[in-house]
Amino acid sequence: MAGLGLEGVTLAIIIGTLAAIVYSLRILVLLERRIARMDENLLKITHKIESEETKIEKEELKIETMLGKRKAKKR
Repeated sequence: MAGLGLEGVTLAIIIGTLAAIVYSLRILVLLERRIARMDENLLKITHKIESEETKIEKEELKIETMLGKRKAKKR
């Protein structure tokens, strides 16, 4: 065995290329999962902010109505 022939070199290149493609797909799947988790966390944060905003708006309305009643009593 003096070495690889032309067919052996071609086969090695094809196998190497396929291995690189499989590895790249694996990395892409891992990145997609990570991005999906980030999206889920962003949605959770947005829902928390939304609920806090509604609480603040209700509290503001309550305060404004209380202030309105006080102004009405002073007149």
